[in-house]
Amino acid sequence: MSQSKKMSVTEAIAGTVFGLLTSFLIQLIIYPTLNIPVTISQNIIITVIFFLASIIRGYTIRRIFNRYAQTK
Repeated sequence: MSQSKKMSVTEAIAGTVFGLLTSFLIQLIIYPTLNIPVTISQNIIITVIFFLASIIRGYTIRRIFNRYAQTK
């Protein structure tokens, strides 16, 4: 049974939301530790960019695997 496109997006977003929060908190620790000057608003922008990239990546990989599973 393959997954619908809507469920693929839902799964990609759900899996990525936890990563969004985790990444933001890690960046709050890592940047100061490495003496990289980043404001909170810059940190949010960086996190959102990686969040969107992760959703696209997760969705694309899920669709590829679903397509492959249908051919078996």
